[in-house]
Amino acid sequence: MEALYALCVGVLTTCGIFLTLRGRTFPVVMGMTMLSYAVNLFLFASGRLTINGPAILGFSVNYADPLPQALVLTAIVIGFAMTAFVVILAMRARADLGDDHVDGRAPDSSETPKNQS
Repeated sequence: MEALYALCVGVLTTCGIFLTLRGRTFPVVMGMTMLSYAVNLFLFASGRLTINGPAILGFSVNYADPLPQALVLTAIVIGFAMTAFVVILAMRARADLGDDHVDGRAPDSSETPKNQS
């Protein structure tokens, strides 16, 4: 189970970084969201993955650590607020500039490499 969990965190991180490096605003927002999900899963795993473990100390030998759960809950709320803020900024930039490129201008056709057959 731990290997699958680590693989999921790695895939989310890889996809998030790939999407963050794109030139349009929507993939950047999606990439940042995926990175925040990966960080949330990593924080959640830092509290030891236990099944049927109580969150209160003293009632069992195996218990769930409540601190990572509280950190993840806080990170989810902050991540949602930041995603909403970035989407509003992207919509405003699209309205003001007329395109949704990250740097505010579309790449010239002379800068893009041509397919060589």
